[in-house]
Amino acid sequence: MEWLRISLGIVAALVIVFPFAVHLYIVVHYIPVVVRIFQEKPIFIMPFGEPAEHAEEITLTTPDGLALKACYLKAGKPRKGVLLFGLEFGSNRWACVPYCEFLREAGYDIFAFEMRGQGESRAQQGYEALQWVTDFEVIDFQTALAYLRSRADKDPRGIGLFGLSKGGSAGLMVAAQDDYVRCFVVDGAFASVTTMVPYMKQWVMIYTKMPCLIPYIPDWYLRLAARIGIRRIERLRRCHFAVLEPRMAKLAPRPLLMIHGGADNYIKPDMARALFELARAPKEFWLVANAKHNQSFHLAADEYKSRVLAFFDQHLGGIPDPWANGTLNQEAVSKEPSITGEW
Repeated sequence: MEWLRISLGIVAALVIVFPFAVHLYIVVHYIPVVVRIFQEKPIFIMPFGEPAEHAEEITLTTPDGLALKACYLKAGKPRKGVLLFGLEFGSNRWACVPYCEFLREAGYDIFAFEMRGQGESRAQQGYEALQWVTDFEVIDFQTALAYLRSRADKDPRGIGLFGLSKGGSAGLMVAAQDDYVRCFVVDGAFASVTTMVPYMKQWVMIYTKMPCLIPYIPDWYLRLAARIGIRRIERLRRCHFAVLEPRMAKLAPRPLLMIHGGADNYIKPDMARALFELARAPKEFWLVANAKHNQSFHLAADEYKSRVLAFFDQHLGGIPDPWANGTLNQEAVSKEPSITGEW
């Protein structure tokens, strides 16, 4: 019987004690690395555009009292629709012009705004924005949508979303719960967990002193560790990071076009595809060969413009006007959701 007790003790150590020891090791020695790297800002040259003479200057006020700067550019011909442009991290509202001028000329109104602490928008005391989406950016996008609904020239059919990187991610987050957004084009969009877990696998190789453990760490545990790290950062920065992954399925049946650079070494193509796979049809993924992060437009300008314009013409400009025959179809106009920032 003694050998049986010894065997059971060894099994218990392997099943209970060893996994707990590994977890403790990772929490103590590895999670602080994740926390530090997660808060590092990307080294990019942030694009800043110049004011457009024909633009309408607007100031939005969030429910928590922050003033956000925005601009509204009216279509150069009879209007086909309205597009909300989500800016990439760090850029100003005028950065929308080179990306959207071809759409404006084709008949789309363009609305762009600067999230809190970005461009000329007022910063929130005690909060420094990162490239990751938090509930604060969600509030800012909800405020922008509420403004578009409030305009005298609002489009009762709804609007389209065109967003870059963080602006695309935050826009999808809000659009998932608001069917006033009828279709989506995002370029370089990303989410927290689908981005962090692949990097964490690399960081384990770099920072751990026990490489023999790596083959035994499953993806589900890395996702758990990522969330532990994110919760620590939330306490440090007094914010709550929004999670896009579970929202992707809620975009359907509205169509999605997801664009990504094939040479993006920041949000790698596999990370983008993992996020794309969480969405339901109708959806399309376009990987632009040799393009780095947010460089697809510059590398493949003609095809980029052609694809994006065709997408919006099909899924927004081609939607029947609910005011046709002088009667508004109430089912075509979404109810205005509350602005909460809670996700």
